[in-house]
Amino acid sequence: MRLLHTMLRVGDLDVSLHFYTQVLGMKLLRKQDFPNGKFTLAFVGYGEESDTAVIELTHNWETSSYELGNGYGHIALGVNDVYATCETIRAAGGKIVREAGPMMHGTTVIAFVEDPDGYKIELIGCE
Repeated sequence: MRLLHTMLRVGDLDVSLHFYTQVLGMKLLRKQDFPNGKFTLAFVGYGEESDTAVIELTHNWETSSYELGNGYGHIALGVNDVYATCETIRAAGGKIVREAGPMMHGTTVIAFVEDPDGYKIELIGCE
């Protein structure tokens, strides 16, 4: 077995695709409309689905927003330089919700960014 993808429901697919591809630098791997079900699936990631886990963005055409609830935590991305990555994300219009710095009770440098739907994404230094 292996992890294939994480699915997130999004309110505006174009805005979410811009965030994941232009702000976080992922690639749009595939996208498919399902007119009978009134939804679209878009898969984004840093590598091919055959090699890496990816994110499935699900857009239900008749739903413009969702409540995140209190069970969701975050997606984590490993980056070489958390400080520089935050500046790149900020310059691209991304929202940093926890500035880069050592994690509480530890030394690992982390930060958090928020996607257009409010999902949190942790940046973890992997220097």
